[in-house]
Amino acid sequence: MTTLIPVIYQDDHLVVVHKPSGALVHRSALDRHAPLVMLQALRNQLGQHVYPVHRLDRPTSGALLFALTPEVATALGHRFQQHQVRKRYLAIVRGIGPDEAIYDWALREEDGKRPKAEMPAMDAETHVRRLDSVELPIAIDRYPTSRYSLMSVKPTTGRRHQIRRHLSRGGYPIIGDARHGKGIHNRFFRDNFEAGRLLLAAVTLEFHHPVFDRTLRATTAVEADMAALMDRFGWAGHCPVNQVQWPDTLDISDKGYAAS
Repeated sequence: MTTLIPVIYQDDHLVVVHKPSGALVHRSALDRHAPLVMLQALRNQLGQHVYPVHRLDRPTSGALLFALTPEVATALGHRFQQHQVRKRYLAIVRGIGPDEAIYDWALREEDGKRPKAEMPAMDAETHVRRLDSVELPIAIDRYPTSRYSLMSVKPTTGRRHQIRRHLSRGGYPIIGDARHGKGIHNRFFRDNFEAGRLLLAAVTLEFHHPVFDRTLRATTAVEADMAALMDRFGWAGHCPVNQVQWPDTLDISDKGYAAS
């Protein structure tokens, strides 16, 4: 059965869609069995060529931007390279996250081809803010209760797995992160809340439209499993809805811009 990709915004020049968790942005030799490849599926759905201008990791869900012409793809690519695209994520993490914090630990590439220690360290910066938290009367690890937080995350750079690595190093790994998280908590969410995946969602993209010369802000809802979990924890008020806005200006002095 063909999967219909939710379209958040579309015009003659670009389209913003919702990428489900588990989908690849484009086909990869590393995973030939992905259930959904966004590039091919969206091309078939729209009946025209589409050009990806950034990526989301396979387990991450949320807002994904494609250009519909090579010229717009080039223009949007420059926006990303110049840190002029604002991205916001929601993450459910272990522990009571900080009210606000900036993580700026340099990161080495994780490409699997060379030892990470041989890769150059690259500047990376992530702004985090705790939106809400919950304490469950359940002993999962060595403590009598278990605490979790909903974090708003804005990366200002776009290093591979940056959000996952920065939150983990800060002591607040994202639930469902098999590589940088903690298995006992991941299994607890899988077995008790039917949430057996990375609980990270790209919920907002904000950028200057290269043709209309206006700022476009596209917001996407989180997937049903994450929304149900947020509701269960009393966080439903933080659930975004699909929405398109045209703010008058995009203040690029504000933090929260990602290169990729």
